[in-house]
Amino acid sequence: MLTRRRLIALSAGSALALSLSGRAAWVQTQSLDWPNRVVRFIVPFAAGGPTDVVARVVTEQLSKIWGQQAVIENRGGAGTNIGNEMVARSDPDGYTVLFATASLAVNRSLYRSLSYDPIADFAAVSLVSRFSLFMFVPNSLPTKSVMEFVAYAKAHPGKLTLASPGSGSTPHLAGELLKQMAGIEMTHVPYRGASPALNDLIPGRVDCYFGSGALLENMRSGQLRGLAVTGAKRDPVATSRLHGGGLFAR
Repeated sequence: MLTRRRLIALSAGSALALSLSGRAAWVQTQSLDWPNRVVRFIVPFAAGGPTDVVARVVTEQLSKIWGQQAVIENRGGAGTNIGNEMVARSDPDGYTVLFATASLAVNRSLYRSLSYDPIADFAAVSLVSRFSLFMFVPNSLPTKSVMEFVAYAKAHPGKLTLASPGSGSTPHLAGELLKQMAGIEMTHVPYRGASPALNDLIPGRVDCYFGSGALLENMRSGQLRGLAVTGAKRDPVATSRLHGGGLFAR
């Protein structure tokens, strides 16, 4: 039996690399008949976002490997705290798994009190993926580059909004970093996941969103405008319609 809850970590970075290398760690810490029933994977975001998509790819493969069903439960809200708390309070038997993001580490600094300890209540299993974030704006916004966006924000202080899949999420922190580096103001609008944020970004109800490469299809189809990619250089999957590279490069 496990002494702590199982944790799978998902973080943003410069490349996408899906890995199931954590499988060995799972086997070593379990009895030989584990798993012998359904394993629940808790995604602390609404369905349809990048964390949810990666989780579904992983659980599909794990179901085949284990010969047991691995199911997704979306428990979004409160900056991932709802899903995190659910796993922290579950039986420490290895049958409830958290797909965590950077929020699990960040929330300790954002909230005065948490009902769980992000260090003591979880046991890390494996890093699942790394990927760059892209800066997207709606077509209704009259900016076609990061420089134009910054100039527009400075000319209209307090007017622009920054959407994110939750307070403390990686897209939220990317937006806050842009605000700090560029000296601009944007009002943060947190959602329960990436999909609800996208639903408001496309029609222009919010003005900026840092999302994964999954939204490049929305850009290519003309639904959104991509301005930049985070990281040290232009991402090779971005098209010429992406107007900036290395947004946070020094």
